[in-house]
Amino acid sequence: MLGDLGRDEALLLALLNSAPVIDGTPRDELDSAETWLAAQGRSPSDNPAAVLREARDALKAVIRGEAGASSLARFLADVRAVPAMTDNGLKWTLDSDSVAAQAVLAWDWLNSTSHGQLRPCANSECELFLIDRSKANNARWCSMAVCGNRMKARRHYQRSRQA
Repeated sequence: MLGDLGRDEALLLALLNSAPVIDGTPRDELDSAETWLAAQGRSPSDNPAAVLREARDALKAVIRGEAGASSLARFLADVRAVPAMTDNGLKWTLDSDSVAAQAVLAWDWLNSTSHGQLRPCANSECELFLIDRSKANNARWCSMAVCGNRMKARRHYQRSRQA
């Protein structure tokens, strides 16, 4: 067991959601990768913007079922886990500051051991992702206040026009 490796769901979601569509205009927060990394509390070393974009796009494709998980292997190629003994037992840490690798490990942990499901927002105009932890496993929107409200209002409008 690799201890806390891979449990950085916040970093994974931040990377996946770093290309939002705001007022119909796509944005890429990785255009200023150093600022984005600083906001995540991460170092710009070992994290070129091009690799972060590639990791983000590869993760999105895997989550959407457009690519297999093996497409993520390249982000883990040079990463190693290093053991350390603590008073509480063995703890594993990465020997790399690679955000791409940390995001892939978080995806794997979430996908295989967590009680949440990672999915894209059901709003076709939204590019954001969410972790569904609902008991019924039926959360659909990244935000009920934004996308959920828009989709419900849109359906209500369509129903009222048909009536």
